[in-house]
Amino acid sequence: MFHSIISQCLNSPTVTLSQARQAHATILKLNLFSDTHFTKRLLSLYSNNLCFPETNHILHSLPQPTLFTFSSVIHSFARSNLYHHVLQIFSHLGSRDLVPDGYLLPSAIKACASLQALKPGRQVHGFVLVSGYGLDSVVMSSLIHMYLKCDQIGDAHKLFDRMPDRDVVVWSAMIAGYSRRGLVDKAKELFSEMRDEGVEPNLVSWNGMVAGFNSNGSYVEAAMLFRMMLSEGFLPEGVTLSCVLPAIGQLEDTVMGAQVHGYVIKQGLKTDKFVVNSLLDMYGKCGCALEMSQVFDEADQTEVCFLNAFLTGLSRNGLVDTAVQVFEQFKDEGMELNVVTWTSMIASCSQNGKDLEALEFFREMQADGVEPNAVTIPSLIPSCGNISALTHGKEIHCFSLRKGFFDDVYVGSALIDMYAKCGRIQLSRRCFDIISAPNLVSWNAIMSGYAMHGRAKETIELFHMTLQSGEKPDRITFTCVLSACAQNGLIEEGWHYFNSMSKEHGVEAKMEHYACMVTLLSRVGKLEEAYSIIKEMSFEPDACIWGALLSSCRVHHNLSLGEVAAEKLFLLEPNNPGNYILLSNIYASKSMWDDVNRIRDVMKSKGMRKNPGYSWIEVGRKVHMLLAGDKSHPQLKEILEKLDELNMKMKKSGYLPKTSFVLQDVEEQDKEEILCGHSEKLAVALGLLNTGPGQPIQVIKNLRICDDCHAAIKFISSLEEREIFVRDTNRFHHFKDGVCSCGDYW
Repeated sequence: MFHSIISQCLNSPTVTLSQARQAHATILKLNLFSDTHFTKRLLSLYSNNLCFPETNHILHSLPQPTLFTFSSVIHSFARSNLYHHVLQIFSHLGSRDLVPDGYLLPSAIKACASLQALKPGRQVHGFVLVSGYGLDSVVMSSLIHMYLKCDQIGDAHKLFDRMPDRDVVVWSAMIAGYSRRGLVDKAKELFSEMRDEGVEPNLVSWNGMVAGFNSNGSYVEAAMLFRMMLSEGFLPEGVTLSCVLPAIGQLEDTVMGAQVHGYVIKQGLKTDKFVVNSLLDMYGKCGCALEMSQVFDEADQTEVCFLNAFLTGLSRNGLVDTAVQVFEQFKDEGMELNVVTWTSMIASCSQNGKDLEALEFFREMQADGVEPNAVTIPSLIPSCGNISALTHGKEIHCFSLRKGFFDDVYVGSALIDMYAKCGRIQLSRRCFDIISAPNLVSWNAIMSGYAMHGRAKETIELFHMTLQSGEKPDRITFTCVLSACAQNGLIEEGWHYFNSMSKEHGVEAKMEHYACMVTLLSRVGKLEEAYSIIKEMSFEPDACIWGALLSSCRVHHNLSLGEVAAEKLFLLEPNNPGNYILLSNIYASKSMWDDVNRIRDVMKSKGMRKNPGYSWIEVGRKVHMLLAGDKSHPQLKEILEKLDELNMKMKKSGYLPKTSFVLQDVEEQDKEEILCGHSEKLAVALGLLNTGPGQPIQVIKNLRICDDCHAAIKFISSLEEREIFVRDTNRFHHFKDGVCSCGDYW
């Protein structure tokens, strides 16, 4: 009777997993496990429901399992992509004296490929060779795919060469493998060989090459191949277009992009999600905001993926305010925004100078119940560094630790950069040391931090540690090293690393490296030598180069070279007021007031105004922004009283205001009042008023700190017994006990 009831239960088409387990328990209790009908049915139910422990238990309990039994279980788990379980079950075949056949081997090989498990894959390959399946085209094709997935293209090609019958599928796989690695010539050679052997490419063949070239950055080849495909009469489908449009965007080929868009319309592919997304991405990269907006307006606006692509495109083109408006519109309309949407907005604000807004979006994101991911965090952390919001940065660091994101090397690198920009280079180093496998991004981040703080010795030590770790330095690495040399006036070391770039490391010197060398030489007063480097450059110097020279000409009061650099800058950046101000500084330092007025008149005629000096300081959880001469801050009265009090104490200690840095022909007393209104002094005073005795103060300045403020803050650090960190456009200044870490060299 029990036998009949159990059989009826297990064979019922509506049997549930719970009922199957109850039947299993009854079978064990009544010692009916020897009934092969019951065990096979249980095995089928458990494997189809992906219950690995129960499946594994029954397989081990069967006295004489067949290959068919194992095969059915393996195929069930393979269909659900549970490849770890596939390999575990496959590994037990040998212990049960079962030999896998040509039907089962491809499933095991596919599992190795999907897991990129090269060692088990080689073991299966060994079995294939000794068991006589080396001529089975399906098995061999599976092995080739496995080696390609495991990035062993040499092994894949050896097998490929031994195959007697190679169909279009295996040819396409090999061609795509070479394409993905950027081996353009080899991919084209194979493509030609395939045709010579009478195997005509299909759409998969073309798509594999186009996608491979695009993913590897061979954008020109991807676009050319697409044209060839069309010329040979192959009609691209949605997959093809989704592969070639990103390449067209990278090339900024608006003509070809418009032609492909026309083809999309003609073929009725406007409803293909991937094609629409690719069109939005392409127009965004090409800077065609209007066309991108038209594509978005015509798309199904209930799809959040289209909104994400559109927001990214707007941000890429600097239209961050428009992106915010669009985001708020769809949020108000009740669209369910996902983590990609929020992350896009956070990254957009962070990359476009809206750091406070980025932090606010992060708070809103959490309030809306959207969980940040490992992409959100490194997108947000730079905003904390940009405005020196250390408290917020530490909170986000703690958040990343709680969520387990810190193991992500990009999160770790972003934290290294953030702490360095917040003046906490020791915390930067601690974050770096915790990373188990730092990549070049991590090495560059910590080197950049030390360079920013003027710590040339540590920067150079880290450079050699990078080489010892096996990482190949890139142009950013050398920018860090040369910048550190420039910050410290290390001429001999600077020349050594500059010359070693191409000779020893194969890195060609770019504009930023020449700018570092010009800065290094001109800062130590070797202005003529710096000018010689500029004249000998193999490419036309940009505004960064001439700006470095002009800035140093102001420091060393070199009028003749300053005028040369300024004239070049007026042509390169006709609407940048900073260049006019620097030249005006040189004139003012020599009391050439007529020339100062002339420059002022030129600026006025061009509608230009001097970039205002801003400073930021974080007090508690709030970031304050102060403007030079600002009268709007609620604590302004107390700030000015504090500055007056400090001014009296400093004068008694020997401080004299450096009024030569006031670029106006006014009385000395008026010049002193103007200097008191500099934003960094206002920010330091605000910090003193709102923090306890002995607490460090950190300020960010959007311009170079002036000599007077630098001298004043040295006195303040001693008088108030405070550590004061000031980050300007050049470097970090760490004031303590009346001394600055820069050694008065910046």
